[in-house]
Amino acid sequence: MTRFALTLEFDGTPFMGLQRQAHGPSVQQAVEQAVHAVTGEAAALHSAGRTDAGVHALAMVSHVDIARPIEPFRLMEALNYHLRPNPIAVLACAVKPDDWHARFSCTGRAYEYRIINRRAPLTLEANRAWQVQQPLDAGAMHRAAQALVGQHDFTTFRSVHCQSASALKTLDRLDVRREGSHVIIEAAARSFLHHQVRSMVGCLTLVGMGRWREEQVAEVLAARDRQQLGLNAPPQGLYFVRADYPDEADATSP
Repeated sequence: MTRFALTLEFDGTPFMGLQRQAHGPSVQQAVEQAVHAVTGEAAALHSAGRTDAGVHALAMVSHVDIARPIEPFRLMEALNYHLRPNPIAVLACAVKPDDWHARFSCTGRAYEYRIINRRAPLTLEANRAWQVQQPLDAGAMHRAAQALVGQHDFTTFRSVHCQSASALKTLDRLDVRREGSHVIIEAAARSFLHHQVRSMVGCLTLVGMGRWREEQVAEVLAARDRQQLGLNAPPQGLYFVRADYPDEADATSP
């Protein structure tokens, strides 16, 4: 049995999420079906992160165990063939030790959230960003975001459906910048709560609109009360961008 690390890029628009769902298609199901088509084996896909319906990935690191002898490049090419027409691509494939695990060996995860701040409708980036028509102050959003960096109880920013044992998380970075009409939010941590990034983005956007004071983000964090959440950003602007592993300079290319 050989463990293969796969780096996946996918458009989450047609899926109910990364993980298998009883009520609709998932990225996991599509990849596992492709593996079966290539090898005849029922392999389970394990991934560094979980994504909700409509959330995308630029480099989701996953793994499968396969008994049949096959070279990594050939496996990658065959999976990409059988994944069509699903909007999923295997960007890299490599053999890993048996004790390496895409989820449990991961020491850091990074997400990016994309807002397009303009009045004109989205065309090329429809379903791939959140359109906010009201002008946003990205500088104010960045300053407010720094109150969330560090170790905190993120109950306010946690989905009621979150299965994590604790709301205590350490946020390593939360940066906001403007690039023309795009406002980009970058978040990095060892792990995140369910809906944490989208909840943080929603509140920062209220600051950018001028509807919240900058200090209000720190206040709702301290409240530890989901009812204090101002806004949960929609899924289509969220991207999983990186998974980090010990002794790997670039985990997105296993």
